Amino acid sequence: MSDFNTAIIEEFRANGGKVGGPFDGASMLILHTIGAKSGEERVSPLVYLPRGDEYVIFASKAGADTNPDWYHNVKANPEISIEVGEKKIDVVATEVTGAQRDELFAEQVKAMPGFADYEAKTTRVIPVISLSAR
Repeated sequence: MSDFNTAIIEEFRANGGKVGGPFDGASMLILHTIGAKSGEERVSPLVYLPRGDEYVIFASKAGADTNPDWYHNVKANPEISIEVGEKKIDVVATEVTGAQRDELFAEQVKAMPGFADYEAKTTRVIPVISLSAR
């Protein structure tokens, strides 16, 4: 895990799920996955879009041409957990496609305009994943 992510996770846990800097005021969670190849636990801090009882995450990888590793992990092992605030929640990950995916991505762009830049940087369709309690 990068030093950047480690610092965000430490700040998140020390402050009840709140972080500052470029993520000040953003809805954040820590995603716990099982490595698709390694079988080892992985953790990733991510912004999310709250949608009722669901948490929607975006495999943007800042507009890179490849999906982030966590995306492959949730596709291989969709029963995972997240930390939101001070709670740990068991969830199941489901990829959202088509018009619903486009609506959710547009909603995220409205909340965090930088996501439009990510989409413009890449030719891939950025995957949208819904996390629901199990």
